[in-house]
Amino acid sequence: MDDYLAEEEQTTFVVEEVSRIIKDSVETTIGGNAYQHNRVNQWTNSVVEHCLSQLSKLGKPFKYIVTCIIMQKNGAGLQTASTCFWDNTTDATCAVTWQNKSMYCIVNVFGLAI
Repeated sequence: MDDYLAEEEQTTFVVEEVSRIIKDSVETTIGGNAYQHNRVNQWTNSVVEHCLSQLSKLGKPFKYIVTCIIMQKNGAGLQTASTCFWDNTTDATCAVTWQNKSMYCIVNVFGLAI
């Protein structure tokens, strides 16, 4: 039974594992920096590239889609939505909202089984 569970974990989208990768990617890229408009494009690209790099190292049978939004904390509202037509038994998503004193960073990872 334990072998089956270990094998299943090797081929499933584990939200806790993906969440940890996202948080590490954001901390590594942004960390304690203050919001700087001229660095947002670089930060978002770095976050998604770092996430994809770490996700691919897991060696799991998934195609990944990673999105990243960085927004200055200034009282403005933000509303996002997404929808997917997929297989709920194999495909999954993980969203992490990270913040510091000057900005929000919202990262979504979609894992689509191959």
